[in-house]
Amino acid sequence: MNNRDCEYIQFCEFLNRIVPFTAEEFDEIYSVCVHSKVSKNKILVELGSVCNEFYFVKRGALRVYFISEKGQEKTNHIAFENTIISAMSSFISQKPSFEVVEALEETELLVIPRTQFYRLVESSPKWERVYRIVLETAYITKIKRIENRVTLSAKERLDIVLQDNPNILNRVSNQILASYLDVTQETLSRLKSQ
Repeated sequence: MNNRDCEYIQFCEFLNRIVPFTAEEFDEIYSVCVHSKVSKNKILVELGSVCNEFYFVKRGALRVYFISEKGQEKTNHIAFENTIISAMSSFISQKPSFEVVEALEETELLVIPRTQFYRLVESSPKWERVYRIVLETAYITKIKRIENRVTLSAKERLDIVLQDNPNILNRVSNQILASYLDVTQETLSRLKSQ
């Protein structure tokens, strides 16, 4: 089985966990995907640019972050293999992004250009359902992260992240993980040593 076949199966299995597609329906979606390899630290969406792409991470990792008024990076989301990610606010509104999308590792992606993405939303009720579920999941995830920051200790937040992503300590720098947990690097080092 070649790399393209593996990629096809990987993306198909991901989508079918959300909504079951026929082979023909999936072929239509897959046909609009652009294959991309990006190097570590590559910026895919720059601060102030308009996001016109939706990403499926085949291999590697991406993160979405913003810059605070004090100039600090605050990580909103980290996406590893078999997940989707974008600067959603800019992708939807077509306004300049307040978020940055960056590759944390050498990363292989399937990219769906915005025009093709919304053409699928209009033509495929199943893809429209995928889009709705993606938006609902993103909303719930954001609310849960805010709730966790307010109600849980730093240690409890780290435990949740490690439960969801056991290998995150090996794949993400302390600086990025600390910004994701909304703690200082010193606090993260102390928590990791406990």
